[in-house]
Amino acid sequence: MVGEKAQLAIHDPPYNLVAFEERELCEYVRWCRQWVESTITVLQPDSSFYVWLGADQRNGFQPLPDFMVMMRQTSLHPRSFITMRNQRGYGTQRNWMALRQELLYYVRGEPVFNVEAEYTEIPKILRGYYKEVSGKLTENTERGKSENIRAGNVWVDVQQVFYRMEENVSGCYAQKPLKAIERIIRASSAKSDLVVDFFAHSGTTLLAAELHQRRCFTADIDPVFCEIAIRRLEHYRATGRLGWQNGHAFEKELPEFESTGPGESGQTQIEPKLQATLF
Repeated sequence: MVGEKAQLAIHDPPYNLVAFEERELCEYVRWCRQWVESTITVLQPDSSFYVWLGADQRNGFQPLPDFMVMMRQTSLHPRSFITMRNQRGYGTQRNWMALRQELLYYVRGEPVFNVEAEYTEIPKILRGYYKEVSGKLTENTERGKSENIRAGNVWVDVQQVFYRMEENVSGCYAQKPLKAIERIIRASSAKSDLVVDFFAHSGTTLLAAELHQRRCFTADIDPVFCEIAIRRLEHYRATGRLGWQNGHAFEKELPEFESTGPGESGQTQIEPKLQATLF
């Protein structure tokens, strides 16, 4: 950090699910405590901390509740529990379709919150709640600050990333949507502020910081994800494109991996072979 402190941390760690390296739950929570404490040491006295985390409904909803209990022992204070609704669910005939991603929001001190970032592109359609203001009877859409609804802590206006989107980065499982990270950055930081992300993955936080004139320090334990994050930023600066729709970050080195359309999961069919080659 070279002595610098960040106003905002956005983390998307592995969720301890089958798709990732699965650890004993107590070991996973102990590991989370380490990187959370490391984050706290590099945050400003007034700062925000966001973390995406999963809940395995086949295994006691771990690690989400265990992580939340662990966080009570830190100096960060909970501010909100946000749910992002996926448009593309993971179907099942024996349970409710899984559509949600969980985002925990904690704070240190009294950080900035720019409420303008919370307004969506969804127009207000529900009228009612009449109230007399200065002798005139008005309804709630007239009194509101915006004609659009606020996102609140249930986000229904963010499209999850899949192969047809320009921002898609093949090889990055569970890539977070750029729009979601942009919303966090706009709400909890100002221009030129420093953002940290200890799990770079597809480089979305790095790119969002570039788009909104923030600085970003990011890292990843896997050199492949580090390279992908670097190439994604360079790709944007060179072409203005946000990712590799129907392509991937290593097209020059691995031209044989061409997109052949989606498989059952919605990922391109190059994904498994590409991931095996890269990792």
